[in-house]
Amino acid sequence: QVQLVESGGGLVQAGGSLRLSCAASGRTLSSYVMGWFRQAPGKEREFVASISRGAGTIYGDSVKGRFTIARDNAGKTVYLQMNSLKPEDTAVYYCAGTSARYLTTPRLSDYNYWGQGTQVTVSS
Repeated sequence: QVQLVESGGGLVQAGGSLRLSCAASGRTLSSYVMGWFRQAPGKEREFVASISRGAGTIYGDSVKGRFTIARDNAGKTVYLQMNSLKPEDTAVYYCAGTSARYLTTPRLSDYNYWGQGTQVTVSS
């Protein structure tokens, strides 16, 4: 069982930046495909970004050019750097992982492991 823990959420003004982190207790994440999803009140959970074991990346259309997913060199943490934040980016952000043999995947159902979420609020 992989337990993922997100951190780094908070309140930021529109145009600002935040960096979210995702780590797993007692293990590295280098052998998992990792993803970030978000869910705003009253909406379905939405794909944000995914990173392969080899650091290939894909992004949701609404965040392309503004968000960057990356791994640290030790393989213990996955980051989501969020720049040029907009009020519509306000949501609970979830880290997710899968041991399946994908390169990357935007499908929520492909992920086996989920964090508890961290709130990001962007004020206008």
